[in-house]
Amino acid sequence: MLKEDPPSGNFIYESQPTVNKGRQFDHGDIKFCGDVEIPQEFRLSTYSYSLPPELIAHQPVSCRDHSRLLIIDRNTGRLRHDNFFELPNILHESDVLVINDTQVIPAALHGNKPTGGKVQLLVLDPATKEKGIGESIYTQKICLFRCSGRLKTGSVILLPDGVELLVLELISPGRALIRFPVASFEFTEFLKRVGSTPLPPYIRQDKDDRFKNSERYQTIYSEVPGSIAAPTAGLHFSSQILEKLKRKGIDVVKITLHVGPGTFMPIRSADIRLHKMEPESYSVPEPVGIFLQECMRSRRKIIAVGSTSVRTLEASYTESGFKKATGYSDLFIIPGYQFKVVQGMITNFHLPESTLLALVCAFAGIDTVIQAYKAAVSDNYRFYSYGDACLVV
Repeated sequence: MLKEDPPSGNFIYESQPTVNKGRQFDHGDIKFCGDVEIPQEFRLSTYSYSLPPELIAHQPVSCRDHSRLLIIDRNTGRLRHDNFFELPNILHESDVLVINDTQVIPAALHGNKPTGGKVQLLVLDPATKEKGIGESIYTQKICLFRCSGRLKTGSVILLPDGVELLVLELISPGRALIRFPVASFEFTEFLKRVGSTPLPPYIRQDKDDRFKNSERYQTIYSEVPGSIAAPTAGLHFSSQILEKLKRKGIDVVKITLHVGPGTFMPIRSADIRLHKMEPESYSVPEPVGIFLQECMRSRRKIIAVGSTSVRTLEASYTESGFKKATGYSDLFIIPGYQFKVVQGMITNFHLPESTLLALVCAFAGIDTVIQAYKAAVSDNYRFYSYGDACLVV
């Protein structure tokens, strides 16, 4: 669900999910929802923690690599405090970093109905080329929308530059199929011309901040346009950090997962096992897959930068190893998942009761992660997209 952030008018993702918990009561380590038992590791409430609002990072640090770094030993639960610019000194020469080279597309659009009512759109899967439309001058895309009043099939949406969009179909609450007056092969450039960077609710911006956020809410190694949100663990990397890693002999390889609603949509069920991830497109180039397979054989530690890299690696690995992989993944990693590839991860501090926090807990253990989050709160770490980082090993 999207809400409007009044100071900036940005599309933002609902930070606190609305949960249909049914009839609940506690009994020891089990919570009941209706007549169904929910083990503790699958309760949504297990992934909650208290966060003072002042620890939410509204702006990035002045230098990308000057965020703090909390190092978590997932075997012992020990914590160590450091700085991100020390990463090349922390990692070992044999380690392999896997980064996500997706690029955020300016997929947020702000328009009006002919009557003057405001309409906000967020284009989903913006970089995917349509099939079977030949030389059509139109492109059809499913969008999340928010508007004053109701949006109806056949409604016209006017963009500030005079472009007219047409609502072809209401797909589901808050989603519509929109026709854009531009050919599919021109659509990415069209969004760069008329769209803006989609930002989460806690990133405040005025007109002077928009250029800064369009640059800072993007990794320095982004190459492949397609995301509607940044793979935020990568925002901490600077060119200096990458050069130091290279000089030390640490290999850095690129894969791609285009961030879509699957990454940021809230869990709405009291039992997280009932949550369904929306598919997101990913790609693992064949040479990268071959290289990573050799790294696994030689027992080199593979460290994923961000939850998107974790899910891509785990989704694209089969019993016969890596292969050239391009497709869509709806992999939802929760406690009990057996990791096949990833042995370490760099990640940010995530929202309570989110799929991202569940993934980190699956990797490092619920108790370890929740205790680490409590320690981070106590030590005034900065949280969420522009916040500080964790290294889990």
